[in-house]
Amino acid sequence: MNALPSDPIIAIATAPGRGGIGVIRVSGPDLRAWAESLCGQALQSRHAHYLPFRHRDGDVMDEGLALFFPGPHSYTGEDVLELQGHGGPAVLRRVLDDCLARGAAIGLRLAQPGEFTQRAFLNDRLDLAQAEAVADLIEASSTAAARSAMASLSGVFSAEIDALSERIVQLRMLVEATLDFPEEEIDFLEKYQAAERLDAVTATLDGVLRTARQGLVLREGLHVVLAGQPNVGKSSLLNALAGEDVAIVTPIAGTTRDRVIQQIHIDGIPLHIVDTAGLRDTDDTVERIGIERTWAEIARAQVILHLQDARHPDDPLDADIVRRLPAGTPVLRVLNKVDLTSGEAVRPDRGSGGGQGAVPGSGGGEAVPGDHGEIRISARTGAGLDTLRARLLHIAGWTPGAESPWLARERHVQALDAAREHLLLAREHASHSDQVLDLFAEELRLAHEALCEITGQFTSDDLLGEIFSRFCIGK
Repeated sequence: MNALPSDPIIAIATAPGRGGIGVIRVSGPDLRAWAESLCGQALQSRHAHYLPFRHRDGDVMDEGLALFFPGPHSYTGEDVLELQGHGGPAVLRRVLDDCLARGAAIGLRLAQPGEFTQRAFLNDRLDLAQAEAVADLIEASSTAAARSAMASLSGVFSAEIDALSERIVQLRMLVEATLDFPEEEIDFLEKYQAAERLDAVTATLDGVLRTARQGLVLREGLHVVLAGQPNVGKSSLLNALAGEDVAIVTPIAGTTRDRVIQQIHIDGIPLHIVDTAGLRDTDDTVERIGIERTWAEIARAQVILHLQDARHPDDPLDADIVRRLPAGTPVLRVLNKVDLTSGEAVRPDRGSGGGQGAVPGSGGGEAVPGDHGEIRISARTGAGLDTLRARLLHIAGWTPGAESPWLARERHVQALDAAREHLLLAREHASHSDQVLDLFAEELRLAHEALCEITGQFTSDDLLGEIFSRFCIGK
């Protein structure tokens, strides 16, 4: 396992800028003597002390609260001192600099991003999934995401993984014992109903995987690109979905020259909607650059809304656009401006194509690429927008009204997928009776290791560095 750090660290734990309160956090082994010298008095554990924060030359820099949390019963598992003063950048910086100067003798240094939470993980205060949930809770963009992140932080997700791991370990113990005593001539698979137990574990893992995919959608959202010819209503649709005028709308073709990104929420799911320049042949240099950027944005899209004018549904230029769209990316045809046609405002969807589909990478079910059908809307009147919102959630694999009990990350889903593949291989070996028990045992071991990667029992230093480097400083 990774070596435990010994040098004390310090950082401003509150967000940059001005605020009513600012917090400086210090963590390290055996900090009490230094903390009491800094504060100029004895510190009762987990008790708020109101006192002046004095500079080393005797000046009072600020006044506020000092709280001391002795390890291992602290956030990091080490001794932790928190100084809570006023939230002005200048005063916080002065207190921080003074602490660093007075802590030079004990090796006090500035913390790296996420280093407090990393120490909590290394000191077994949190597992890796819980540590990641700390960042997810801070970054949550909706109430639903915040609730699910808090559930992950409290250990709900980890408990599911631990329970699965325990069942696999029990099965491994039985098969390993059989391999250790071959002279017993026991039909292991039949005696211990190994195949049936394996099927039950796989079914449970499938349920966890479905929930994790929901949690991934809730955390990361959906990257949706609006594409089409000029003046088909892309900017109007962005404004309608956002509920405000975030993009310029005029009757002049080619108004949008660069991408406009707006995040919205549908049923708690974040959607990153990207308005783009209209696709057409043009001699305008600036507009041509915008069109090149549109195609680059389309290549990165998780879902493409191909907007067309409902008055001209068979325009050959739209057929050319369709031929250039990337294969494998879900495409939903959106016929806009139905309020200007003589037909019904919104008709039933045609050729949904993605009835059981989900966005590649979104985590919702198996991906069904390509055509996801057609809907008719009016961005001006709002007709059909509820249908469009529901279809976007459907493509993402999200059930309206549902709420994931925890958040998940792409690496969690990948680990669960890997564990599932190993269990399926173990089941295949089980069909050969006891002739390949060693292979059966090996697949169980690999499935167990894949699950342990989620909670961090088997974790490389490179992965830890990647995870914690994305945290904010002070956390």
